[in-house]
Amino acid sequence: MDSAPLVLSPGKRPRLSDQLYSQILEQIVSGRLSEGSRLPPEKEICEMFGVSRPVVRDALLRLRSDGLVQSRQGSGTFIQRRPAKRLSDFGGMDQVPEFLRVLELRMPVESEAARLAAERRTAAQLRKIEDAHRQMERDAEAGNIPAEPDAAFHNAIAAATGNDKFLSLSRSIQSSISSFRTVASNVTRTGPRKRIVQVLSEHTMILEAIQSRETEAARIAMMFHLERARRRVTDRSEDT
Repeated sequence: MDSAPLVLSPGKRPRLSDQLYSQILEQIVSGRLSEGSRLPPEKEICEMFGVSRPVVRDALLRLRSDGLVQSRQGSGTFIQRRPAKRLSDFGGMDQVPEFLRVLELRMPVESEAARLAAERRTAAQLRKIEDAHRQMERDAEAGNIPAEPDAAFHNAIAAATGNDKFLSLSRSIQSSISSFRTVASNVTRTGPRKRIVQVLSEHTMILEAIQSRETEAARIAMMFHLERARRRVTDRSEDT
């Protein structure tokens, strides 16, 4: 089976594996690399990109972990999934690697924050979470969920843990992904209505678990939401 026509530009430091990831991702999104097509062998990618094998292996490992490619013993690495093209249309392609790496951190941290918030939240802290959620509901009715109320919702949950370290980390995380949040908001705004409904529903499940002090349900709801957020970035079937 012939390899797909992968076209790469020589990389520049720093974070070569992220640059390689982004270039391959962009060609998956554009359709140059179609689902089911095979990537060139590692050695060829090294020569095309001008990097060492560890850099290539790291990029491919990340692509595999994000469900975009699949390795088959003795056959090579194949494109498995294609993100929505609108992600590229809004200029978010080079931010995807950073967003997904931050998401790996968010999953354990924010799921634990949700659990603690359900256990410890005060009435005043709960009102702040509810206020952010109400704003998300109003925005959803208007056809979008902007980045600001989403960030406010997650920060309010972190504050409700009663541990200021969670809030500091949450603010840092929200700041680091703010530009990609804007891209994601635009993708949601221009996508199918069910995408907005799904995003709001996920936040509602988190809120309801915290309201009822169901700690494990809050943890699971947050983990589910963040996993769905990952899939919304990496899987175009989530966009139809």
